[in-house]
Amino acid sequence: MSEPAGHPVIPPPRIGVLLVNLGTPDAPEPGAVRRYLAEFLADRRVVEIPPILWRPILHGIILRTRPKKSAHAYQQVWREDGSPLAAITAEQAAALQAVLGGEVMVYHAMRYGRPAIAERIAALKALGCDRILIAPLYPQYCAATTATANDAAFAALADMRWQPAIRTLPPYHDDPAYIDALATSVRDALAGLDWAPDAIVASFHGMPQRTLALGDPYHCHCQKTARLLSEALGREIVIAFQSRFGKAKWLEPATDATLERLAREGKRNLAILAPGFSADCLETLEELEIRGRQSFVAAGGKNFHLIPCLNASPLGIDLIAHAVRRELQGWITVA
Repeated sequence: MSEPAGHPVIPPPRIGVLLVNLGTPDAPEPGAVRRYLAEFLADRRVVEIPPILWRPILHGIILRTRPKKSAHAYQQVWREDGSPLAAITAEQAAALQAVLGGEVMVYHAMRYGRPAIAERIAALKALGCDRILIAPLYPQYCAATTATANDAAFAALADMRWQPAIRTLPPYHDDPAYIDALATSVRDALAGLDWAPDAIVASFHGMPQRTLALGDPYHCHCQKTARLLSEALGREIVIAFQSRFGKAKWLEPATDATLERLAREGKRNLAILAPGFSADCLETLEELEIRGRQSFVAAGGKNFHLIPCLNASPLGIDLIAHAVRRELQGWITVA
C-alpha cells in the first residue's frame, strides 16, 4: 500500500549497534582536558562524594591543577588521527560493520566527550534503526563505566517521543571467547620476545575500596578474569589495580607498588597486560608503558613489555562480533 501524499519519509527498519567507550579530550591541550575532566568527574557514578562537598574541590582545586599535567601525558601518546582511545574505537566500529554487513548499522560513541551517546542514538534512529544494542566495551561490569554508559543512553531515550527498542551488552569477563582471545594475545606477544618473563601482571583500572563494600561486582569480575587467564596460560598471573586518584582507599594491590615489589624480589623480566581495557589509551600507553616501565627499571628490573589491548585486531573484532551477535539473537539471523 502506498503512503498518502505528504506523509513524512520513514526509512526502512534497521538494527543499530552502538559501541561505547569511556571518552577522551578533543586535543592534548589543557583547555580541552579541562572540559573533558569537568564532564567526567562531575558524574555521580564516577565520584560518589555528595556534590555539595565535591564541587568546591573539583572546580576550586582539581580543574585548576590537573588539566596541565594530564595534557602533558596525552601529548606523549597522541596519534596523528587523534586520541588513541577514540581512534581505536572508531576502527573497531568500522571493522565490526564490515563483519556484520548491511543488515546492521554500527556506530561508536564516547561516554564523555565526542561523539556523544545521545547524538549517535539520534543518528541511528534517523537511519531507521528501531532496535539498538548499546554495547559498552567493558569486559568487567562497574557502575562507573558500564552503568553510566547505559545511564546516558536511557537519558537520551527520555527525550524521544518515538523510542527505539533497546538492549544492552552485559559484561563478558568470564566468556570463554574473551579468555581465549586474551590468552592468545599473551602467547603471541611473548613469542615475539627474545627473553622470557619472570612474571606476568594483569593490571585493571582501580576503583575506591568502598565500591566493593557497596556491592559493585567489579573487583570479583577482575579476579575471575585473572584466574581464568592464569588457567588458560598454565602459569601465575599477578593481579594489580592502577590509576589511583585522591586520598580514599582504593582496591589493592596497586600496580605501581606491585611493579616495584616484583623488581625488588629479583624479577628482572616482566610482561604486563590490561585486560579491562578493550582499546589502548592513556592508562595503558602512558601510565603503564611509560611510567610503569620507569618504576620497574628504577627498582631493579630490566626487560619490560606491555602486551597491547585487543584493539581492532582480528582477535579483538572476532570477540566483539561474538558478543554482539549473541545479544542480537532474535533481531538478526545468527549462524
